[in-house]
Amino acid sequence: MIATPLLLPMIVTLVLLFLAAPILVVFVVSFSSASYLTFPPPGFGLRWYEAYFGSADWIQSTWLSVWIATAVMALSSILGTLATIGIARLPRAPRTVAMALILSPMIVPGIVMAIGIYYAFSRYALVGSPWAIVLAHTCLAVPFVVTSVSASLAGIDPRLEQAAFSLGATPGGTLWQITLPLIRPGVLVGALFAFITSFDEVIVALFLSGSGSITLPRRMWDDLRYQIDPTIAAVSTLTIILTTLLLLAAHFLRKAHLSAESREAVDLRP
Repeated sequence: MIATPLLLPMIVTLVLLFLAAPILVVFVVSFSSASYLTFPPPGFGLRWYEAYFGSADWIQSTWLSVWIATAVMALSSILGTLATIGIARLPRAPRTVAMALILSPMIVPGIVMAIGIYYAFSRYALVGSPWAIVLAHTCLAVPFVVTSVSASLAGIDPRLEQAAFSLGATPGGTLWQITLPLIRPGVLVGALFAFITSFDEVIVALFLSGSGSITLPRRMWDDLRYQIDPTIAAVSTLTIILTTLLLLAAHFLRKAHLSAESREAVDLRP
């Protein structure tokens, strides 16, 4: 009979192993020496990582995805931060409606968003342009910035802005010198999530990339359809590593912000 105190940790461990198993399989297969996808691999080596770094198509798609994700990160951070600050100053009813509209891309199925964006962009001959993907991914990434900045903005004492206004600060000066420094961790965390959202997105990219703007996820999709080899496992492993590093960075930024707030609260005690 398993002791009750050990039952819950065992269940949690099994669930985590179940969730991580596909990632571990991809990681192992990426070092396979076989010419096809097989598990367990007959041998190990760096053959497929060399194939990835030696392929101009893969590298071009990777840099395109990095460029698009960086542009999306910048645009969504600016738009999401300004939108959050503006929405926070609305009355309750309009604020609820505005927040629901901004967060709707997180709720609506991706295929529905992709079809709508495709029909809208095709009317203006934007399909196949990298900027079309940037604009579409910005629509998908802004909600993540809004949710992150909203959490930081909710922790700000409104009397700080009121004090700045009473001392003669302009609205722009108050925003730049008071509000933005206080919500900076939320903006940075939202920016990282925006980058991840764009870098990993494939559904919209399938509709908008055409034949001249093939992102890394689109290249991976095409590779799975037309030629299945362990190169896709190597690319997947590198993508997982990058995403994990960005998520860890977001976690530590939020943790550092919370620690700083705790220290400030202790310092302000009478």
